[in-house]
Amino acid sequence: MKKLMLVLLSVLMCLSLAACSGNGGNKDDSDLSEVQKIIAEAQTMTLEELAAKAIEESNGKTFYGVGNSSRGKSALPLFIEYLQTIDSSYTLNFEWQQPKNNKIFDQLTADGLKETGTFAMTLIQDGNQIESKMVQTGVLDTFIPKEWAEANGINVDEYKGYLPLQTLNKIFEYNCVNPDKTYTNCWDFVKEGEHGLFMDIDSEIVGKNFLYMLTKPEYAAIVKDAYDKLDSAAQSYFQPTVDAMAKDAEELGLDENGKYALAWIKLWVNSYNAVTDDGPICATLVDASAVDQFGLLVYSKVRSVEESDTVSVNNIKVAAYQPGYEGFGGYAYCHYLFVTDNSPLPWTACAFIAYMTETVDGFSAWGKDIGGYSSNPVVAQGTEEKFHHSTGESSNIACETTMDKGYDWWINDGKLIVEDPKYCAEVAFTVGSWIEMLDKYTPQ
Repeated sequence: MKKLMLVLLSVLMCLSLAACSGNGGNKDDSDLSEVQKIIAEAQTMTLEELAAKAIEESNGKTFYGVGNSSRGKSALPLFIEYLQTIDSSYTLNFEWQQPKNNKIFDQLTADGLKETGTFAMTLIQDGNQIESKMVQTGVLDTFIPKEWAEANGINVDEYKGYLPLQTLNKIFEYNCVNPDKTYTNCWDFVKEGEHGLFMDIDSEIVGKNFLYMLTKPEYAAIVKDAYDKLDSAAQSYFQPTVDAMAKDAEELGLDENGKYALAWIKLWVNSYNAVTDDGPICATLVDASAVDQFGLLVYSKVRSVEESDTVSVNNIKVAAYQPGYEGFGGYAYCHYLFVTDNSPLPWTACAFIAYMTETVDGFSAWGKDIGGYSSNPVVAQGTEEKFHHSTGESSNIACETTMDKGYDWWINDGKLIVEDPKYCAEVAFTVGSWIEMLDKYTPQ
């Protein structure tokens, strides 16, 4: 029950968006697009009823999806198999695209100019840009599955937020081949000479949102508390930077702990080593040769490590799992599901979205591995029971690193910095502009 409640709280946190984000339950039919009219009807239907509509609409056709996660390509065959349990003659071809370097917004915008688009739906991240570039412009529409809403105690007619598929975490991991090299505090990652591997904030904006969130009072307090736990020598090293940020924090309207958050952000941006994707970061860290290196990367990447004489998940440790670790262990953000407003297959898109958010099998493309937590508390519990993440049984090798302690542990003990799209939007032109003026580290 405790886990169910915590997952529900996670969902509500991810759903804390402006009231204008959804389709608008109070709109007259005359204000709705044809796809929005279908969505309004679909939100009253069960998964089984949606499946019948999908079969009628798309049998023998091709379904195009686009997303920040490549696993949509793994979920679609499972969805097709589910539809075939209802109609064995059903067939569906499909293609799933994963644009790099934040190009998904440009791709969807261009496709949205067509009378009938290519993409039926999307799985997308970065609530800040979703609101300004996708929802307010009418490119994407929110569909809230009936049974997902019931599982979360949400009234579909009144709800106007986004639909999160899952919460993901990016965490600090470090190569542990050298036993004398440890990280016991989040400030250790911005010490002199440290250059963490991190996806550049200009290529993956959720990383920039993470930095925005550090300035929110509740998270700035975590940064300050971690600073207070440092020894006197470490505090003496960081204090000049903290003092230098006091005026900036005041001008940006931050609270008394804002200068500590800005100091950490400045040191991080000035030092991290930009990498194009989390996969290469993981591949680097698990190699025995990556002595004394660390990264901030999506937790699930350890799933793909192929063990060899020099490569192993045993070569890395999760910083927040280590006894006595202080401060935040990483950050979290959501993947959101939308139907395109000019979707060529809107019923099939709605059925696919319902399948992913209402069934364990539908979520299994993400849920089979660590670091992703379903927004449906019933699915979240079923996923844990099926894949046993906490024991490491779902991993290629069972060790401390691959034993996911779960969402509730990460939020409370791991002190994840959780993306709040509303707050990110509020500070995008203040804290965001300040970050843009920082000098970025260029490796020699």
